[in-house]
Amino acid sequence: MWSRVFILCACAWAYSESRVVNTAQGPVKGYQDDSGLYIFYNIPYAKAPTGINRFKAPLPASNRSYVLEAINKGIICPQSTELLSMFMFNQTITITEDCLIANIFVPDTKKTSLPVIVYVHGGGFILGQGNFLTYKQFAQTNDIIVVTFNYRLGAHGFLCMGTDDIPGNAGMKDQVALLRWVKENIANFGGDSNDVTIAGYSAGSVAVDLLMLSDMAKGLFNKVIPESGANTVAWGVQTDPIKNAKEYGKLLNFTVDDVNALEEFYKTVSYEILTSKQFGLLSRPDQTFLFSPCVERNTEGEEFLTDSPVNILKSGRYNKVPMLYGFANMEGLIRMTIFEEWKNKMNDNFIEFLPPDLQFNSEEEKETVANKIKDFYFGGKVTDENTLSYVDFFSDALFTYCTLRAVKMHLAAGHDKIYLYEYVFVDDDVPVVLHTNVRGATHCSQSVDLSDGNFTHAAYVPFTPEARDMKKIVRELWNNFVKTGQPVPEGSKFPSWPPVDKDWSPHMELNNPLQLKGSLLKERALFWDEIYEKHYRHPLPPQNIAKRFEL
Repeated sequence: MWSRVFILCACAWAYSESRVVNTAQGPVKGYQDDSGLYIFYNIPYAKAPTGINRFKAPLPASNRSYVLEAINKGIICPQSTELLSMFMFNQTITITEDCLIANIFVPDTKKTSLPVIVYVHGGGFILGQGNFLTYKQFAQTNDIIVVTFNYRLGAHGFLCMGTDDIPGNAGMKDQVALLRWVKENIANFGGDSNDVTIAGYSAGSVAVDLLMLSDMAKGLFNKVIPESGANTVAWGVQTDPIKNAKEYGKLLNFTVDDVNALEEFYKTVSYEILTSKQFGLLSRPDQTFLFSPCVERNTEGEEFLTDSPVNILKSGRYNKVPMLYGFANMEGLIRMTIFEEWKNKMNDNFIEFLPPDLQFNSEEEKETVANKIKDFYFGGKVTDENTLSYVDFFSDALFTYCTLRAVKMHLAAGHDKIYLYEYVFVDDDVPVVLHTNVRGATHCSQSVDLSDGNFTHAAYVPFTPEARDMKKIVRELWNNFVKTGQPVPEGSKFPSWPPVDKDWSPHMELNNPLQLKGSLLKERALFWDEIYEKHYRHPLPPQNIAKRFEL
């Protein structure tokens, strides 16, 4: 199945100088663009299985004897076109099952063994494509090879039923396949296969955080940069995959209460139907999007994740590579557009907004905890006067607490190379928060700074001189980390930035100028620690959940 979607207009591409590079699957021909980079678009790194096998691990990419013209064909994985229209402009895109392609951005240099950074795109695991953000300026200025890529999304990538045909984590196995492809081929592009940093924003941040914990990905990278998202967040790993599969099935008008029939339905339904109800998944009050990675049971093939991230972190049995870890100070602004609607819902039934990775012995206990959270943030009632508390609540529920929780477990496990930050820079052109005169940095603002600035979350585009200066600072910090494992190495012009220690201190406040500060959101982190220590519910493999629900 494939379809082509035109969003506003098609873009013409003009190429000049070219370069042919051999890969294990055959030669590819890239072209130099106006940035000076040689860009290789649309390189198949693996092949997505089709038909009833559509949810299985990726297959090897096909070998070819001809030279592949590595030009941008706008290939993306199946997803909701309603969602796409919100994020992609001035582009021609082709939606196809055969969507597992990589894009390689190579500086025009005679140097070899260049450091490599692989970026995992965001989109809540249900939308997006490799070039949601691009990093041409970062690559060209710093002599770094940048790799972006597609992976399967939504049900196609993250339906998890624990069977041989739908084991789960297809989208994460795509990411591992990409990293294995990079390991095998990047030297031919001038990169160092032993110096690969993985980075990601939003869902991509959760993804790279999970890749660090997976045995499948060991040895494929040596540094990690999660930007606004962590592996312990409720929406990052499905607590109850069978329940989620049934819930989405109902949205697709499948109402038979039979798990075997449900599996057959998913294996045979068209992709148009499969993606048709994903638009509403980004605004669920329980802080999840239904589809995300899962803990797998033992089926055919490799398992990406066999235990909960919390258990893996506590065990210390994972590859403790240097991390540049953090978030923006008002991540929760991502929920501000629905404040008027959700304000009343939160006052009427705050229980709806509890994340599903909390469990309770009774409805009374659940209501007690819900009221405790509501009191902590809102003094008992959500009003126009406490919109900043609304922002704080969703910042913590979606992005910040999970990061701080993970940092605490990393430190307990002996991981001492984590550089913690909070991005706080905000331009004067950014609108103030509703019902206030306060401005804040929204979700993934630091990611926008690193990129070429084509992400719609960047409220301050076009960039002012102050914003351009901030972009330079972020790019230099990220460049330092990619090349040395430290954002501020010895001899840097920036203030000293040691790794984080107990009480989430120190952390760097990313602003102009940078400021090293003490504990980061300690009061809010300790508040949630108390709740999660009493009520945390580990995600289980779908087989165990199926038994509990007697399906």
